[in-house]
Amino acid sequence: MATVVDDLRQTFDTGLTKPYAWRVAQLRALRALLVDRGDEIERTLWLDLHKNGDEARLTEIDVVVAEIDHTLKHLREWLRPTRVPVPLLVAPATAQVVREPLGVVLIVAPWNYPVQLLLAPLVGALAAGCAVVLKPSELAPATSALLARLVGELLDGRAVRVVEGGVDETTALLEQRFDHVFFTGSERVGRIVYAAAAKQLTPVTLELGGKSPVWVDDTTDLEVAARRIAWAKFMNAGQTCVAPDYLLATESVAARLVPLIGAAVRRFYGDDPRASTSYGRLVSDEAFERLSGLLRPIQQGAGAARLALGGDSDAATRYLAPTVVTGVTFDDELMAAELFGPILPVVTVASLDDALEAIRSRPKPLALYAFTEDDRSRRRILTLTSSGAVAFNAPSAHLAVPGLPFGGVGPSGIGAYHGERSLDVFSHEKAVLSKPLHPDTLAVAYPPFTARKDSVVRRVLGRLR
Repeated sequence: MATVVDDLRQTFDTGLTKPYAWRVAQLRALRALLVDRGDEIERTLWLDLHKNGDEARLTEIDVVVAEIDHTLKHLREWLRPTRVPVPLLVAPATAQVVREPLGVVLIVAPWNYPVQLLLAPLVGALAAGCAVVLKPSELAPATSALLARLVGELLDGRAVRVVEGGVDETTALLEQRFDHVFFTGSERVGRIVYAAAAKQLTPVTLELGGKSPVWVDDTTDLEVAARRIAWAKFMNAGQTCVAPDYLLATESVAARLVPLIGAAVRRFYGDDPRASTSYGRLVSDEAFERLSGLLRPIQQGAGAARLALGGDSDAATRYLAPTVVTGVTFDDELMAAELFGPILPVVTVASLDDALEAIRSRPKPLALYAFTEDDRSRRRILTLTSSGAVAFNAPSAHLAVPGLPFGGVGPSGIGAYHGERSLDVFSHEKAVLSKPLHPDTLAVAYPPFTARKDSVVRRVLGRLR
C-alpha cells in the first residue's frame, strides 16, 4: 500500500494531473468506460446484487454519466480564479481565490451501489486534478474485479489505481498519508475511518446514513404516494442509504396507505417478488440473518407489531420479500438502527406536531421525505427539522440533481458532493494576493509609530467605520 501511494504522490508532484486537458481526457475516458462497457457492468451487478439491467442503468451507470456531462460542461468556468475586493489598507493590490488539487486522495466505496458510489466521487477527484486510489467493496466481488480491470485499461494508471480486498487492505490503506479520504458506508465503519484519518490529520468526507423518515398526510394523493414510497423503499431490496427507513402517519392515513403500498408492490414485482427479475437480493448471509432475525419475533406474534405485507424469505438465495410492518413503536427493535433492507415499519402518530417531535428526538437523518400539499406543513418540516436533504413527494430522487448537495448532517455524514461541490471536496481554495512594490503604501504599518502615522491610521480607519 505504501508503494502504491508513494508512486501516486511522485506522479502528482510531476504536475501530470494538473493541466485542464488531462482532467478532461480522464473524465471522457471514464464516460467511455461506463457507456461502452455498460453491458459488462450490468452483468456483474446482476451477479452481485440480482440488480436488474434497467435499474443498473438508472441508478448506477446513467447517474455517473450525467455527473460527468455536467462537470465537463462547467469545469472551465468552475476552475477560473475568483477575484475578491481588497480593503483600503492593502490597496493597491489584486486578490483572488484559486482552486488547486489537494493531492493524493482515497475513495472507499460500499457494496450497495458499487459503481455509482465509487465512480461519482472519482468524477470530482479527476476534475480537481488529484491522483486517486479507488477501493471498491469486496462484498460486490464481480463488480469490484470488473472495475479494477476497466479502470486499469482506460484511465491513466500513473495517477489512478484500484486496490481490491477486504478489511485488511482497507486498514493498510488508511495507515498511509492521504490528502483526503472520501468514505461511503455505515456509521460504524465511518467512525473507524474518521479515527484512522485523524492520526494523519487527513480531512475526510463521510457519506453515512441513518433512519430517514417519510411523513404522509391526508392532503396528498395516497395512491401516487404509495407507489413512490414502494419504489424508493424496495429498490435494490431496500439496500439504499436514502431509502425511506420508516413511515410516519396518523392512524387513518396509515390504514388507507398500507394496502395501497401492497398494491404498488404487486404492480412492480408481481404476486411473488421472488420470481421477478426486477427485485434484488440481500448482499450477504449476514445481512439476511440480521433482517430475518428482526422479523422473527413479529412472525411469532410477540408484541403489538404485525406483518401487513411480505415477510417471506429464502436463506439459500438471500431473498427477503418487500415487507411492511404495522403497529410499530419507537421502542421496538425495528426502530433501533437503520434497517438497510426491504422492511418498512409504520409508526402512527396523532399529528404532524408529534411526527416532528419524534424526528427531532432522533439522530439527524440523511434524508427526510414528506407527502403533503399543505404549504404550512411544508414550511414547518423545513424549518423545524434538520436533515441532509428534504424531498417533497419524491423520495430518493434528489440524488439525480447534480446541482443539489448530497451529504448528511451530524451522525448521517460530514461534507457533501455532486456537481461543483464534488470539485470543492478534492480542491483547496488558495488565497492569492499580489501587491506592487511601488508605491509602498504598507509603510504606514511599519514601526516606529509616530504621531503623524497615528493621525493617518486613525483617518483611514475612521473612513472604514
